[in-house]
Amino acid sequence: MASSSPNPVKSALRTLDVIEFVVAFGQGAAAKDIAAGLGIPVSSLSYLLATLCERGYLQRDGRRYLPGPSLERLRTPNASLSLEDRVGPIMRAITAELDETTSFMVLDRWDARIVATAASAQALRYAIDPGERKPLHVLAGGKAILAALSDEELDAYLTETEGKRVQATPRTIVAADALREEIALVRERGFSTAVEESTPGICSIGRPVRLATGQIGAFGIAVPTIRYGDAVLARARAALVRACEALES
Repeated sequence: MASSSPNPVKSALRTLDVIEFVVAFGQGAAAKDIAAGLGIPVSSLSYLLATLCERGYLQRDGRRYLPGPSLERLRTPNASLSLEDRVGPIMRAITAELDETTSFMVLDRWDARIVATAASAQALRYAIDPGERKPLHVLAGGKAILAALSDEELDAYLTETEGKRVQATPRTIVAADALREEIALVRERGFSTAVEESTPGICSIGRPVRLATGQIGAFGIAVPTIRYGDAVLARARAALVRACEALES
């Protein structure tokens, strides 16, 4: 009787993870970054990368791996992909690297509408579902979107939401002047933070991105306060820069 083994399935999933990781970062990824981001032993990854290069699904440029020509016949034109399909691999790569929940949101009226999420595998994690709407001022991603608005649009937001901005937690910033200062800081730094401003015990980091359609969106990474610190913040900032560059390209 033939025996069943999960190894072929695991191997197939690992192969797809590597391809998606490399494709998500258009400027290519080094083997050490792939290994760290996906949690694959370097010894196993080396063989897999060599095989994918041999078959043309990846190609090597110095120490970095890029999408190969064999992917072209499988690739759907970018204009035909939904936004969810475009951001999905990028979010999964961030979550695989940090093991924290990643989300992508867009500006919808004066709310942040969650387009897609990639949940952390850790027991203590933040959960948010696609389709949910959140006030812009309570999320790091929402504040990133506000920072990407023009001064006139920001004025309109503050005027039209005056008296309507919810105090979700004691740390939520609702005053117009305080929000202006916060947005100015986000514009200066290039990323936003929200420390327990939406949910007690949850911090988040965000960065805005302008889509080819002109729509404003943002990636956000949610981290339980107990794991939030300078090291996580630095890794999250680097991952968000790569994510936005990948989506914009």
